Amino acid sequence: MNILARIVADKKKEVANRKALFPETYWEQSPLFERPTVSLKNSLLDKAVGIIAEHKRRSPSKAVINQSGSVARIAEAYTQAGVGGMSVLTDSKYFGGSLEDLVQARAVTSLPLLRKEFIIDPYQLIEAKAHGADAILLIAAVLERTEIKKLSEAAQSLGLEVLLEVHNQEELEKALMPSLDLLGVNNRDLKAFQVSLDTSKTLAAKIPDEFVKVSESGISSPEAVRELKPYGYRGFLIGEHLMRADNIQTFTHKFIQACQD
Repeated sequence: MNILARIVADKKKEVANRKALFPETYWEQSPLFERPTVSLKNSLLDKAVGIIAEHKRRSPSKAVINQSGSVARIAEAYTQAGVGGMSVLTDSKYFGGSLEDLVQARAVTSLPLLRKEFIIDPYQLIEAKAHGADAILLIAAVLERTEIKKLSEAAQSLGLEVLLEVHNQEELEKALMPSLDLLGVNNRDLKAFQVSLDTSKTLAAKIPDEFVKVSESGISSPEAVRELKPYGYRGFLIGEHLMRADNIQTFTHKFIQACQD
C-alpha cells in the first residue's frame, strides 16, 4: 500500500469516528458557519502574483518543516506580506495539522482560507465551513468522477470554492466539470513523491480558461514562478519554502517582489 492509499484508509476511519462524536448539526451551530465566505479565485486574480501560502508543520516526504511557529503569527505574517490566500493543512497524523489551526488563522486574517485535506466525505465540507474555511481542496487521485461531482456541488452549495488537484492528464480529463473554481496541478507525484515543474507546463494548455490555474508543490524560487506564469498560472501554492524561513513575513514579501522583477 503506497503512502496515498494509507492516508485515505486512515482518513476514512477518522471521519467515521468524528461523525460519531460530532454530528453535522453540531457544526452547523458554529458562529463561523454563517460567515460570508471570501473568494480565493478573485483574490488570486486581483494579484500580480497570486501566492497561496501554506501553513505546514511536517509532511510524509520531508518530516519536520516548522513545528514552532504559531498558526496565528504565521497567518498575520502572510497577510502583511501580501499573499493572495492561505492554505491550512488540517490532517493530523501525517501533516501535524488540525481544524483548530483553521480557527486560529481565521481569527487574525481576512485572507481567503483553503482547507488542505484529504476530503472524501461531505461531512468534511461542513467541518470546513464551521471552522472558517473559504475554499476546499479535492484530490482527483483519491476520488471517482461521481465523488468529485457530489463533493464539489455540495461545497458550492455551502458557499465554499473548490480547488481540484490533478497530477496527470487522465485525472484532469476525469475531473473537469462546472462545479469547480480552480484547477491545481500538483508537480509532486503522490505515489513516488518526486517533483517536476514539467507537469504544470504539460497540463496547462489542457485546462479550460474558465478555471483559475494553480501550480502546486516544488515551487522554491521566484524563477519557478516566472517560468510558469507564461503558461497561464495565476496561483502558486507554496508551503515548505516559506515555512522554513526565519522571518516568514519579510521572506514572503521579498519572494513576491522577486517574482515580479
